[in-house]
Amino acid sequence: MKRNIVIAVVTAAALVGGGTATALAVSGDDDDASAPVTRTDDDRDDRDDRDDRSDDGGDDGDRAAAPGDVTAADAIAAALKHTPGTAVSAELDDGSWEIDVLGKGDTWHSVRIDPGTGKVLGSSKDDEDDAAEVRAALKGTSVTAEQAAKAAAAKGTVVSVDLDDDGDDRGWEAETRASGGDGQDWSVGLTTASVTADRDDD
Repeated sequence: MKRNIVIAVVTAAALVGGGTATALAVSGDDDDASAPVTRTDDDRDDRDDRDDRSDDGGDDGDRAAAPGDVTAADAIAAALKHTPGTAVSAELDDGSWEIDVLGKGDTWHSVRIDPGTGKVLGSSKDDEDDAAEVRAALKGTSVTAEQAAKAAAAKGTVVSVDLDDDGDDRGWEAETRASGGDGQDWSVGLTTASVTADRDDD
């Protein structure tokens, strides 16, 4: 009487990179009973991980290195929501937006905005002696710093907006950066929001 011993072992393993199931059948008989081995690797988790990274637009380092999450206009709006007044300038400097806001009287506020989240990082108050000149320069105008930033954004990524209150050439000055890093200065009209190349720009 021939004795056949069949041992079946099924092992299921859950791995971080995917699950592996192995089925092993061994025959104790010397007859040609090969041991079939079946492996099924599930790489769905790997695809999910890649999809997640793709949805995020890359890792945090790449995202932080790409400016433009919070535009100049967005930063101005956030600063004015925190500190009511008249925004006079906005500049992306030292890793944050710095917005100068003219408040009541001669009080100036400097509000820092996170360029990645739009949150207020801090603010400070100063008393400057040029408030009257700035108010005079803005009298009768209809284009705000935020609107000037939006208008200049058609020319590139706006990195600064500032009020030029000198003489007859009053207007908003905006600087944009192209994707290659080249800068360009623009003049934005105080009443029309028309954008023209700054004639003083080299």
